[in-house]
Amino acid sequence: MTHISILEQEIKGLNNIKKKLEEREALVSVIKDFEDLKHLQTSTLVVSEKIVQSDNEIISIARNLKIKRVILINNQSKDFSIKKELGDALVKITYAANDIYGLEVFLSFCVEDQKFLTGSKESLSLKNLAKKVASTDVTVFINGPTGTGKEVVANYIHDNSSRAEKPFVAVNCAAIPENMLEAILFGHEKGSFTGASNANKGIFRAADTGTLLLDEISEMPLSLQAKLLRVLQERKVTPVGGTRDIEINVRIVATTNRDMIEEVKNNKFRQDLYYRLNVFPIRTVDLSKREEDIIPITVAMIKKHCENKKDFPYLHQAAQEALINHFWSGNVRELENVILRALVLSNSEDINHHHILVDDSTNIKNKNYQKLEDKIVAMGN
Repeated sequence: MTHISILEQEIKGLNNIKKKLEEREALVSVIKDFEDLKHLQTSTLVVSEKIVQSDNEIISIARNLKIKRVILINNQSKDFSIKKELGDALVKITYAANDIYGLEVFLSFCVEDQKFLTGSKESLSLKNLAKKVASTDVTVFINGPTGTGKEVVANYIHDNSSRAEKPFVAVNCAAIPENMLEAILFGHEKGSFTGASNANKGIFRAADTGTLLLDEISEMPLSLQAKLLRVLQERKVTPVGGTRDIEINVRIVATTNRDMIEEVKNNKFRQDLYYRLNVFPIRTVDLSKREEDIIPITVAMIKKHCENKKDFPYLHQAAQEALINHFWSGNVRELENVILRALVLSNSEDINHHHILVDDSTNIKNKNYQKLEDKIVAMGN
């Protein structure tokens, strides 16, 4: 857990900043002076740039207290800027107090490598549920539309469980040919089928003592569902071509983007397997239903793709509004496409609304729309 200390002087909206950092699972201490730091194990120090006499002064304090990063903040400006010095150990961030993008950029430097971003109440509720179930060992079934972060939730559950130091293995049931899936899941003995020149222990045994993610499990053929049910019930696998059962200790997380009740009714998914998996159901929701997540996720994407670049692009207000007002039928995957496109068109400089080119073909109600390819061609003219 990141421990952040914030010197309270000259920082606008301090309570909101503290709240948002705590939602990102940071331990936050608000201090009155530098003397308070002596009693804290701080990894990141946040100080208003207005009260710092010189960089050397704050760097000296940080070195003496073994603080890894200092962020000098000015959130009472009309401008946006980021300067990274000393190998990112000193970061200077300037933005306007009412600028959501600027705030999210600041938060992203305070708490890095956040996989599960929570800007909305819906995501925060989902995160709390995931953390609660992570402390147990029960099977979790995550249902939601494509691109809504089901695998992110699965990873979060593993990372917050007692199995966190053990393997996390994911297998996409839709991406493996039916005739190969059994051998890949349960393993196989040497010579058990054509091409099996060596034995393989399989995915279940590779995930032993850890977590196994069965992604898009609704795509699993019925013939294999019965064998999977037996493995989940008995906690034993029998490799293809083998005669000996091998005990396993695996926590199962499964995902699907389908209505499983309908799949069961239509005899496309075994009812007994469904109830075996559906111990603790969790649902992810469309990105358009959690608008407050859009800018935090956008910041994370821009930061990832501009990590090795000198400048950090600013997302202008009109561009922010364009992202928030779009109906994201492709969810986070579509959003990342739009952000990558914007970075190319803006040459990684400031992103304006005309750099935000979205594909309306999947959700438009009439044919009077401009194709995405034509929009991009127009940008080059």
